[in-house]
Amino acid sequence: MRIVKGAALIVLATALGACVDNKGDKTVDRGIDSKHLSQLRAGIWIDPNGCDHWIIDDGIEGYLSARLDKYGKPVCSGAAPPTTAIGPYKSGSSVSDPI
Repeated sequence: MRIVKGAALIVLATALGACVDNKGDKTVDRGIDSKHLSQLRAGIWIDPNGCDHWIIDDGIEGYLSARLDKYGKPVCSGAAPPTTAIGPYKSGSSVSDPI
């Protein structure tokens, strides 16, 4: 029983630790092979409403941001079916990687 309680406490502490607002630079990847997000390739994830979101997944951390036009309105390109992702967004694809 102590092991279960200890494991639950560790999981709870880890989950609450993710809620802390670090107020740090959000444009920098903080993983093992950290680099500025401009050095990573983004793919596009299509939400259930058909609108696009930029997506980057470096294996440990992931980044998602709505794709907006110059007026700040969502882009809904229809590039893929809803709830799918396209492009080189997996495993920290860097800009220097071939497509």
